[in-house]
This record gives sequence, C-alpha cells and structure tokens, in this order.
Amino acid sequence: MTELRYETVGVVGSGLVSALLLTTRVKRRGTEHFEQFRRRGAPVIFVFWHGQLLPLVHVHRGEGIVVLVSEHTDGEYITRVIGRNGFGTVRGSSTRGGTSGLRSLVRAARAGRDLALTPDGPQGPCGDFKPGALLAAQLTGLPIIPLAVGASRGWRAKSWDGFLVPEPLSTIEIEYLPPRFVPREATRPEIETMAREIGGDLNALTARLPGAPNELAAGP
Repeated sequence: MTELRYETVGVVGSGLVSALLLTTRVKRRGTEHFEQFRRRGAPVIFVFWHGQLLPLVHVHRGEGIVVLVSEHTDGEYITRVIGRNGFGTVRGSSTRGGTSGLRSLVRAARAGRDLALTPDGPQGPCGDFKPGALLAAQLTGLPIIPLAVGASRGWRAKSWDGFLVPEPLSTIEIEYLPPRFVPREATRPEIETMAREIGGDLNALTARLPGAPNELAAGP
C-alpha cells in the first residue's frame, strides 16, 4: 500500500509540475559557467537553496543529474517526482545517512554524472550553507556551480524553506555563478569559511532576482 502511494504521488506530482510550468518563460544567465565543463565531458556540482528546487526540476529535466535527497519519509515523494523528470537520486543528508549519501555522490561523479545538492536542506535553517556539498567537491575535484532562482510571479509555501511555486505565465529567472573549486588539502575551517562565502553569494544573488523573499529583498 505504501509503495502504491509513493508511485501515485510520483505520477501525479510529475504531471502537475509539467502542467504548472509548461506556460512559464525561462531566462537564464551564466550558463557558460557549467557548459564549459559539459563540452569537455566533465561533471559539475550544482548548489542552490532548497526552496528553489521546483523550477529547476522543470528546467533541467532529462539531463541525468544526480540529486541528494533526504532519507526522511518526504524524501521518497521527492525521489519519485524528480525520477520521472529524468534525474538520478541518492539518499542521505547532513544529519542522517550523510556518510552513505556522500559515498554515493562520489560514485556518481566518477561515473561522469553531474550532481545537485541543497546545502540548507533537508530541514534548514533556510539560507544556511552547510559544508557537505564542499566536502563532495573536495573528494571528487569537481567544480561547485552556485545558482539561484526567481520568478516574476509565484507562491511561497509557509514552510521553513519558503518553497517557490511559479505561477502560470510567469517568467522564471535562473542565474549561475562562476565555478568554485575546493582544494584537496583544504582544512575543515577553510571549508567552513568557503561555505559562508558561497552562502552569502547565493543570498545576495537571490535578493537581486524577481520574487525574492522579503527578508532578502529588503537587503541588509
């Protein structure tokens, strides 16, 4: 019965995502920051805030990107929906199953797959960049590609991440920042400093995009 519920959510959820975002217009900037690696057949690690996941499922569908998804029960629903949109998944998080999730990410990267992580997930705080994505970059040698998403019109869920749902006929804007590399010899304090820097860059970029949460749009 549980399996049937998961599968039903996957089918219905995937259909809703497609129907909802079919009429949206997408504007992207900075795609050269990751396309330069794809031309060479080299994978990258995309990092973005948890609340911006939905538009990216639509825009990057069918690309085979491997996403780290929480081992919490809700993570199974996400796995089914994004799996039907052409993503791979590994299960784990920074708080539960993190070690096994990291090992699975490293295997996917070595197989040539792009990775995607939400460094403030699975439970927040929103906009707080945890260092797990940078540890994956350090182990694999892959570049980190930070990105942020905004929408000209949309709804935000009353959840910890302010989950963004663009309205039909709205414009989705996505901006990719230049790649960042984590040196193999970087210490834990250096990685934590880099996490704060990239987190600040993501918050600043989100604040510049349309439909930013009030606390970011207001500025410091």
